[in-house]
Formats: sequence, structure tokens, C-alpha cells
Amino acid sequence: MSGVSIDTFTVRVPLTLKRHGGRKLVIVPDGGGVPERPHANLDDTLLKALARAHRWKLLLESGQVRSLNELAEAEKINPSYLSRIYRLTLLAPDIVEAILDGRQPRTLQLADLMDNMPVEWELQREMFGY
Repeated sequence: MSGVSIDTFTVRVPLTLKRHGGRKLVIVPDGGGVPERPHANLDDTLLKALARAHRWKLLLESGQVRSLNELAEAEKINPSYLSRIYRLTLLAPDIVEAILDGRQPRTLQLADLMDNMPVEWELQREMFGY
């Protein structure tokens, strides 16, 4: 490629990265970029239940407790309730992400996820409207 000149230039764009719901948003100086969702519907009850379920899963997987019954004793809660909350660890990843971002259907309640929730992700999506 002798005799061919390639001009290069650098473009600098000041921007800010902001975390929102586990995602990174790019915010450009004029306020453009990816807007935050004004209709986020964070449900504290769902969020706390998901957090508890995944914490319990880690306790079981790490061997800190040997069974759900032992975990229920340690947490001083009813084993049946613990089992029903623990099932949230079986939720499809996209449904978990929607809950964490506050994008779940407004009608979705914790009781919906605790009672008769299928373990198959496709059936969960159909049941909960995803």
C-alpha cells in the first residue's frame, strides 16, 4: 500500500456510565443517551423474596446447611414457607431480570410465584405474561 495515505482522527465524546438495575447506561452531556424507564415498578416484596431465596441457595450449595429443614430451623421460619420462597431460584433468568429492573407485570405478586409455579421456563413465561 505504498503511496496511499490513510488519515486518522480521534473523536472524543464526554460521557458518563451509570448503573441501573444491574445494567450500565451511557449518559451523554446533553442528557440524551439511554433514558431511565419512568415506569419502573420496583416491588420490594418480590425483591426481598428473590434475595432471600438466592442467599438460602448459596448456604445450601456451600454446605453451611445440609437441608431445607435445617435452614428453616436456623432462620426460625416455617419449612413450608421456606420451600415456597426457595422455588424462586428456579425462575427463568429473564423473569428475574425483569423483577430486578421493575419491569414485571403490575399484577404479578409474590403469591403468584409461590403457588403452582412450573419449573419449565417457557411455561413460566406463558403463565406470567412474558
